[in-house]
Formats: sequence, structure tokens, C-alpha cells
Amino acid sequence: MYLRNAWYVAGWSKDFDRGLKAETFLGEEIVIYRKQDGTPVALEDACPHRKLPLSDGKIDGDVVVCGYHGLTFDCSGSCVAAPTQPGRVPSKAVVRSYPVVDRYRLLWIWMGDPALADPDKIFKIENFDNPDWGCTDGGVLDIDCNYLWIADNLLDPSHVAWVHVTSFAGAGTDDEPLNVEVTDSGVIVSRWIHDKPPSPYYAGLVKFEGNCDRLQHYQMDFPAIGTNKSVYTPAGTGGPGAAPNAQTYINISYNFMTPIDENRSRYFWFQHRNTDPQDKTISEKMNAGARMAFEEDRQVLVAVHRGMTNKKTPNLDLGLDKGAKLFRLHLQRLIEKEQARILAN
Repeated sequence: MYLRNAWYVAGWSKDFDRGLKAETFLGEEIVIYRKQDGTPVALEDACPHRKLPLSDGKIDGDVVVCGYHGLTFDCSGSCVAAPTQPGRVPSKAVVRSYPVVDRYRLLWIWMGDPALADPDKIFKIENFDNPDWGCTDGGVLDIDCNYLWIADNLLDPSHVAWVHVTSFAGAGTDDEPLNVEVTDSGVIVSRWIHDKPPSPYYAGLVKFEGNCDRLQHYQMDFPAIGTNKSVYTPAGTGGPGAAPNAQTYINISYNFMTPIDENRSRYFWFQHRNTDPQDKTISEKMNAGARMAFEEDRQVLVAVHRGMTNKKTPNLDLGLDKGAKLFRLHLQRLIEKEQARILAN
């Protein structure tokens, strides 16, 4: 069902502290906290004795004490104390630990084999530390749908013409032909729209007057990371391989989908632009606009999940679904390959 040997976003780094925070990812219950030095820790949220959640216990220094009989677990998941039977720690008293890493203001968690958890494989965000780029605070939404419906949506530039009329829509978003490319890490759906007015969301952000050439670049990388790049350049200056233009406006929306279970997903995002790095007013306006649009998406996606889960008649695909279908196909192949290795061992 899921690709487990991959990094997923567990949350915003700022939202994890010395408290025991219960989470569910990929159907697994996990407790996350920080050690005294700030290092993040993620453990299976179930004491092996009677499965009381460890998140119902307490932190003592850097270890977690179960709230039922005091079994105590270190950051690796090993039991280091059993107060009811001093000197006799049960050899099977172990909980699973999960690698976690802080990066890009986010806390990332590895859900598969810990031996394969290479932090260098965390999705790379270009220009994150570039002082010339502005960044929004971002946000998080829980959506009552399978994460793949969100991935489908983020590989579909056409839906903006109907779902996001007051924000991301614009001339050409309903019928301009799409280009689909399969990469080693996922799928890209893109198109240039020429000599049209900017979309409502970007009309007050671009640094030039008049019509524009507009790139819609919708990219989905495994396991479920969407990069939506919007490029606006004066009409007549844009297109594949076009020379850089000093007035070109670039905004990249980074979208991270983490499955909670098969019916629920947690959606994190933030935006990164090549202008106005210190302008908090612009950042707040962009963040509010993005949240409004994503709330529009949520309403649609919850209904899609419900409709597809309980469908009484067959559904059909449209040409615009090509990118999403390719992403699902290649992701499923990776999952099957991973499962085959597990079974072989």
C-alpha cells in the first residue's frame, strides 16, 4: 500500500518539543519527542506489555516511562528499566524506533528499514538558504482522503480552471495541451500558456505590466512530494529553452503528502519565490491565498474519495489523467519491488 523506504514529513519542526506527541503515519502509531539537547526521537507508540500508548506516559530525562507499570525505553527503543522486577528487564521489551531528521523547517521520518535511512535522500529544496528568495510560513491540512487523490490533483494543471476560479485559474488553463514526462524520481506535467493575462493570484505579484507567458510545472516525486512551479514572464519572452528575463517571476509551491492511513492524509506546504525576500506582507498574503485554494481542493478531494470508495458505477479517465496514472503505475512498481525484497529476506 505504501512505499516505506522513503522520507515523509512528520510535521513542522517547531511543533515538536519535550512533550510526547502521538501521531499516526502509514497506519502506524508513533510517539515523537525531543531529547534534552533538542534531538528528535520517534518510537512505536505502544508499550510491549499491554500496548498502552507510550504517549500516555512521561519523559524522564531522555527516556520514556510507560504510564502503566513504569517500563522505561531509551531513544533506540530498548527497555532500560522494569521497576516491578528490578534487575530483570524482559529481553523482548523493545519498541520500534524510527529515524527522524530536521531539515527545511520540517521534521522528516523514515518509515522503512532504518539501515537504509540516508538523510542525503531527503528531497532537496533549491535556494532554500538563498537570501534573495522569499518564503511563506506554509501550513498543514488533514484531508479525509487517500493520499493518492491529492497526488492526482497535484499532477492536474487543468482543475484550476474550475476549482480555483478566483486564484490560480486563467486563460488557457482549461484547454491548453499538456506535456507529460516520466523521470527517475516521478512524473512532470507541464505546459506554457502564451500571451494571456496573469491569473488572479499572481496579478499583483508579477513585476511587469500587461500579458504574460506562463509556465505551469506540476511535478510529483516519490513517495508523494509535489512541486508546483509557476513562471511568469512578459509576453513573447517565455517558452521551452527561452533565455532568462530580468522580469521573470518564479513561485514554487512545495507540497508534502504523508498518509495517515488509507482514508486520511496530512498535507504540508510552503511557497518559495524569487522576489521580495523580506516582505512579510506579501508572504502573509500569498500564504492566505494558498490556504484558501487548498481548502477548495480539500472539499473536492474528500468528495472524490467518498465517491470512488463507494462507487456504484464504473468511473472513467480523461486525457488529463495521464500524468497521475503514470505516477501511480511507477509508484506501485516500487512498492511491489520493495515488498518482494522484504519477503525474500
